[in-house]
Amino acid sequence: MEEWKEPAAGPARPGADENWAGKLEEMAQFAEGGIVSKTLVDRPKLVDISLFMMSTGQKMSSHAASRPATIHVLGGAGKIRIGDQTYESRRGSFFYMPAGQPHALESTDDLVFLLYLLG
Repeated sequence: MEEWKEPAAGPARPGADENWAGKLEEMAQFAEGGIVSKTLVDRPKLVDISLFMMSTGQKMSSHAASRPATIHVLGGAGKIRIGDQTYESRRGSFFYMPAGQPHALESTDDLVFLLYLLG
């Protein structure tokens, strides 16, 4: 079995027709008092997948994406506001947001999630 390696930055990422595998828990790195993101898959007009790590107390202000998006919480805890509703998020939580839907996040315990931008 091939040993896992962290994906390379920039153009060395696998092409659209190549496999990719990674250990997400090992990739999670927190910046004290900050937010870290790592692009895992970047396929224009198909899907972009990023791993986000938000240290406890960090907030991502309200914004909207031009594409539909999902958030899959892998660890920690937080709050996510989508439109006018606020949800508690914990490991295993999953959220869908249509294109243009305002949303905001707050980490209450070192939040780790995958963001999928679709289409």
